[in-house]
Amino acid sequence: MADLPDSLRIETRQGLPPDLRYLVEKYPRDTWQGHANLGGMAQFWLQRHDMFRELGGLLQGSVTDYREGRLAPHDFAAWFAPRLRFFLQQLHGHHQIEDMHYFPVFAAAEERLKRGFDLLDADHHTIHDALERNAQTGSAFLQALGAARDTRLFAADAYADENTKLLSMLLRHLHDEEDLIIPLILDRTEEGLGVGG
Repeated sequence: MADLPDSLRIETRQGLPPDLRYLVEKYPRDTWQGHANLGGMAQFWLQRHDMFRELGGLLQGSVTDYREGRLAPHDFAAWFAPRLRFFLQQLHGHHQIEDMHYFPVFAAAEERLKRGFDLLDADHHTIHDALERNAQTGSAFLQALGAARDTRLFAADAYADENTKLLSMLLRHLHDEEDLIIPLILDRTEEGLGVGG
């Protein structure tokens, strides 16, 4: 979806447009948990989203702790490096599975939502670019931990900026993706959509 209007771009979007919200209005978030059609795949998928939210917040918090002197460089690097690597790898893999398997199935099942899945696919491309920048600035940040104080702080600031941008986009994307997919599953069932375990 090239040349999206600002209102639909992941960097500025405030939520799904009204024409894509008809199922989430039928099945609002407060009805999801405990719904008979919320199957194992959907529950696992929501747990993965919660993990991305939690780990993204922990990474952001650790950078703040480092910048404010609550974590020494060595301690910070030992905690941060493996978690950043895990976060980036898992998010990339999660998006690949959605793009290759789930989005085509869901879009084919409900033609009126196809534009929404195209929008989510466009989000993935933008988020992928942000993941690349996050990995680069994260690596530069870790390498700078042995450098002079000003170099360390500059690298920490650069990473923190990229991380904030990524998390902002990611949180918007996860919320909109859930608003599109979970109501569709509740309406049609996992088995009916061909995604049940």
